[in-house]
Amino acid sequence: MTNLPFPLSGSTLIVGPSQTGKTRLTAQALDAWIERKGTEGVVVLEFAPEVEHDGRVLGGRLDRFTTIPDRVWYGVLDANAPRSEGETEEEMVALARDNAKRAERILDEAPKPRAVFINDSTIPFQHKSFDPERLISYCRWAECVVMNAFESDELGTDDPVSRYEREVVGFLRAWAD
Repeated sequence: MTNLPFPLSGSTLIVGPSQTGKTRLTAQALDAWIERKGTEGVVVLEFAPEVEHDGRVLGGRLDRFTTIPDRVWYGVLDANAPRSEGETEEEMVALARDNAKRAERILDEAPKPRAVFINDSTIPFQHKSFDPERLISYCRWAECVVMNAFESDELGTDDPVSRYEREVVGFLRAWAD
């Protein structure tokens, strides 16, 4: 059984810069939940892009660290990485808007959860069109929510994508236990 630095109840937000273990810790929490309570009602929302930036891979999916069981509802966003892929602010905003639209569809399809595990939870919120309250309302159904989010200035600070992401991290911090 995995020892976690937080309980598997209520809501937990794991934040930090790239490559600090946020995804690995979220995967460990998923594994611990399944070991203790099974797969019934488990929802995984996978929003992480996998991109190379300055010679290193940023992001990464949960399935790099664990096997997602077939009985788990697994909603995967084939995410853009707006700050790495966009050459102008307009391109960055367009890529972020595309992520938000596609993430909304995934959330629309997700079943009522008992436990929710979200990797790179702020990706859909890098554009103002996706309201973070919508995700929180969905998560209120769950006994346990574990999500992680990028929090750093390493990819930028003054562009619209970074500003929206910072705002949402603040919103999620205020919500999480």
